[in-house]
Amino acid sequence: MTVLPDESTPPTTSVSTDFLALTEKPIKRRPRIGQIIGMIVVAYFIFVAIVIVLTNENFNWPIVAQYLFDVRIFGGVGVMLQLTLYSMIIGFVLGLLLAVMRMSPNWLIRGVAGAYVWFFRGTPLLVQLLFWGFAGALFPQLMIGIPFVDPWISLDTNLVISLFTAAVLGLGLNEAAYMAEIVRGGILAVPHGQAEASRALGFSTGSTLRHVVLPQAMKVIIPPVGNNVISMLKTTSLVSVIGVSDLLYNAQQIYARNLEQIPLLIVTCFWYILFTTILTYFQSLLEKRFSRGSSAAVQKGVR
Repeated sequence: MTVLPDESTPPTTSVSTDFLALTEKPIKRRPRIGQIIGMIVVAYFIFVAIVIVLTNENFNWPIVAQYLFDVRIFGGVGVMLQLTLYSMIIGFVLGLLLAVMRMSPNWLIRGVAGAYVWFFRGTPLLVQLLFWGFAGALFPQLMIGIPFVDPWISLDTNLVISLFTAAVLGLGLNEAAYMAEIVRGGILAVPHGQAEASRALGFSTGSTLRHVVLPQAMKVIIPPVGNNVISMLKTTSLVSVIGVSDLLYNAQQIYARNLEQIPLLIVTCFWYILFTTILTYFQSLLEKRFSRGSSAAVQKGVR
């Protein structure tokens, strides 16, 4: 005969009430001695650094304050931002094209894109900028027409490619090589089945890339692209070697006259750090936006 348990009697548990009460209490971890020592050492070095910065007269903070908002510095900041914007636009658009070309089934298209990435990543950016700066010495005239026949149009290279244009081309074409690998990595991170399902629904290759693949790839693409924008902002300082009046070049022109190198370099660093901080903030907003909205974008595209 089977004896059924009385339903009115609550089932007993193997865990006591006292034990449950103990587990609900927050665990207080004691700080380790190594962590305390590390905090003391770090705090000491921070204190020493602050004292040195505030007491060393060679920093010449009054000169820093004098030139921080100088009109020539503002002009250099404007050129720096323009170079960053134009170069990143060229880099992203051309990089997206190169990424698609590198994934092409055609060996010639794939090879041309691979050779572009290989060349521009394999040579220093400073050397590339110098080549663009001296483009007039290599090609005195820019001609349009059929080879071995009188050109239809012939223009002076130095008139067409100014120093600012040379800087934008040098920075943008170099950035495109790195952007191509970032975009290609983001596209490859999307499961292949997503594209197959889109094509099965009748989407063309371009529509699949635009509405299905890229919205999902943006989660992978945004962080390194944001890092590249910040890096480009600081890399624009290289254009000073070809005479473009950016932030660093204008600061160099000022301290060449008053010999206040350190204060003017501090002014330069201030503006770079300021805009780097702003870009970092917007990068974090974009990452949150695309992490939340990528799935919604895919659903909208599939509809």
